[in-house]
Amino acid sequence: MSLGAFHDSEPLTLGVELELQLANTHDYDLAPYAADMLRLMGRHQLPGSVVPEMTSGMIEISTDVCRSSAEVLSQLGQIRDALVQCADKLNITVAGGGTHPFQQWHERRIYDKPRFQELTQLYGYLTKQFTIFGQHVHVGCPDADAALMMLHRLSRYIPHCIALSASSPFVQGHDTQFDSARLNSVFAFPLSGRAPCVLTWADFEAYFDKMTATGVVRSMKDFYWDIRPKPEFGTVEIRVFDTPLTIERAAALAGFVQSLAAWFLAEQPFTPQEDDYLVYTYNRFQACRFGLEAEYVDPGSGEHLPLREHILRTIDRVAPYGEAHGASGALQLLRGDTLASHNDARWLRECMAQEDLLAEVTRQAGLRFRG
Repeated sequence: MSLGAFHDSEPLTLGVELELQLANTHDYDLAPYAADMLRLMGRHQLPGSVVPEMTSGMIEISTDVCRSSAEVLSQLGQIRDALVQCADKLNITVAGGGTHPFQQWHERRIYDKPRFQELTQLYGYLTKQFTIFGQHVHVGCPDADAALMMLHRLSRYIPHCIALSASSPFVQGHDTQFDSARLNSVFAFPLSGRAPCVLTWADFEAYFDKMTATGVVRSMKDFYWDIRPKPEFGTVEIRVFDTPLTIERAAALAGFVQSLAAWFLAEQPFTPQEDDYLVYTYNRFQACRFGLEAEYVDPGSGEHLPLREHILRTIDRVAPYGEAHGASGALQLLRGDTLASHNDARWLRECMAQEDLLAEVTRQAGLRFRG
């Protein structure tokens, strides 16, 4: 199968996808209500789309193409309000968070869609364990070569994205001691991790042709990379974010990505190289495990410093580009939380410490999502 042409897109435009939890209002476990939610949501005239996900206690919403984080927030707000209305009719709740705190994977049902059934045949129980919830952010690139440069420059900031969005401390009733335990489920897939460090589209096409020739890969969808190019949209897609507890944070994370991307396009601040990836897995693990308290090894300088400090430096560096694209409020929100060492994982833990009941944590998360 051919990779296909890299389509034109307006540089620095945004698209956001959110995978969301559907929980009953009896014990706040996941509930198989995706089909009912899709039926009710189909009656609303909304931007973007609402589609099923791997198992029937989850759905995915997405925006149309947006030019700013404010537009992302506006579209997510419209979709969120309709979701809440539909959920109330079904007596269920919709929540963010990268994992459901206590659902048992073996109780999940695969949503009846041919691709999901194929994946179940291939990956076995891993597909049910894929009942995890992420945010994907697409950013428009001027051309195919620029997209690969963007992808590999962004890779230095994957730990920042993980720590800022981390919202999955609990798995199957236990505190994992990770801020983002969700990504541990992604790493189990054989084609996860990072893209090969090729910087021209011609070289990437050659790599893709080799992979399809092995019979292991049929399309870009088969790569579960942290960041991947999406030639059909003309974008690069970042996939490491946990789904935040609020749409405000989801929009702010999109603003952070747009600000970074604008800086890269304007200044070309460094040329990516294979050696950038020497510390990639270490940095990613640190961010998953410790969130904003992680250690970060700068791939360029080799400097070891607190990730929180590097996030603050980065926000200050991209602030002029954020301002030019209307993302100042988004960066301010993230800066304030970073200074306070506060992400959604910490909020969930604080809620658990106060309530001592994970069902109540899920109920409170559902209330937060309502806004």
